[in-house]
Amino acid sequence: MYLEYYLKCLGYSNIPSFLIKYLEVPSLLRLKKVGYFCGMDYASKDIYNFREYISRYDHSLTVSLIVYKLTNNKIFTLAGLFHDIATPCFSHVIDYMNKDFEKQESTEEYTEDILRNDNYLLKCLKEDNINIDDIINFKKYPIVDNDRPKVCADRIDGVILTGIGWTKNISKEDIKKVVQDIHIYINEYSEEEIGFKSLNIAKKVLEVSKSIDFYCHSKEDNYMMDLLSQITKLAIDKNYIRYEELYTYNEEELFNIFKESNDKELNLLIWQFENIKKEEIPNIELPKVKTRDLKPIVNGTRIE
Repeated sequence: MYLEYYLKCLGYSNIPSFLIKYLEVPSLLRLKKVGYFCGMDYASKDIYNFREYISRYDHSLTVSLIVYKLTNNKIFTLAGLFHDIATPCFSHVIDYMNKDFEKQESTEEYTEDILRNDNYLLKCLKEDNINIDDIINFKKYPIVDNDRPKVCADRIDGVILTGIGWTKNISKEDIKKVVQDIHIYINEYSEEEIGFKSLNIAKKVLEVSKSIDFYCHSKEDNYMMDLLSQITKLAIDKNYIRYEELYTYNEEELFNIFKESNDKELNLLIWQFENIKKEEIPNIELPKVKTRDLKPIVNGTRIE
């Protein structure tokens, strides 16, 4: 399994002792059944054929391990671990539902509420004398998150995980080399930024990133993302679920609720979502979705 190998490269077998208890935070554990690929694990296998299941929990863990590997900083690492805590079921599908196609950040508003209301997390932070305010706004740590086309742990990890599961154009040897090659540089804005020591490794990351951008701008992906957003909105409009429950249920629970409703309109859309063939995807006007451009730093200099 590629994910298992990736974790090995990040030193998961020797995980920092302080981090272990945080991996049991209840609001984080929910993300084990929130897929990294926006609910498409349940979609037609003619459209999506993922190599292996990857969850938002997996992504949270690998981001935190990248951050710790590069910084040895507990606060930065925890900010990385909890950066996706407000991910709803179906992830960016909900941004589609909210018409936030380009930035895809409409769901991040619940981050603070979720963290402040997790009593187990609060207990862990108190034991370690860490202020919760220091991990809520992960965007203030550029190693964890920054604006494109800059590179950060979230972005590097996204390229690797998507290359593993969806585009399938990253090898185990590539993964190992990327993990070994990443380094912190000071960029032209006097900020810390993750870059690469080797041009060849940076080019491989760019190759995978461009293929991801191609997949995410395809008519098939946009149609399926929009279809699941229609399903979710219909379930909310018909009061089978509340919008807030997208942040408390997991994806398996939601699909069970949808199907057990025995609602003909809802079940027809679900049947289409699960069974549509590639040749049946209509030509649609594509929304202006997020562009995944990268201009990484290589050996101290940003490349174009």
